[in-house]
Amino acid sequence: MTGFALPIPVIETERLILRGALESDFEAHAAFMASARSSFVGGPQERFEAGRGFAASVGHWVLKGFGVWTIADKATNAPLGKTGFIYAEGWDEPELGWHVYEAAEGKGIAFEAVTAARANGPKHFGLDGVISYIDPANTRSMALAERLGARFERDSELLGKPCQVWRHPKQGEAA
Repeated sequence: MTGFALPIPVIETERLILRGALESDFEAHAAFMASARSSFVGGPQERFEAGRGFAASVGHWVLKGFGVWTIADKATNAPLGKTGFIYAEGWDEPELGWHVYEAAEGKGIAFEAVTAARANGPKHFGLDGVISYIDPANTRSMALAERLGARFERDSELLGKPCQVWRHPKQGEAA
């Protein structure tokens, strides 16, 4: 027995599939979490810690009824990053989060994936007008948040690190 299926909605866009994590996605996740690029999402981490985080993201779906999708290339099913909703201990409210792996950066992958994830928040989970925590040094994530119509709300702190809180418009609101 290898586990059980969770009712994780599958979302398709022009180039992507947002889906639940597969065991085969772990290598890409572990490589990302070992890199300095993961510093705002708990990294860099050794492989064991990356494995715990990988499993915890699957468990989030079970405990909260929503979570983070793997962003996969529609043509190859290769993992390109993650996006979705997180409401972990220490969070003020549910967050729409994202990260893409280095090979996917600068190709519009994050915008396409996050747009699709955000559109499904109200429909599937009752999550609308959510926030995103952004590292104040991550100008690319700030630019993406602006492009998505989110607005800077306040400076804050998350898990002992300074961050910015960006508020996404509610579905149907003008950005």
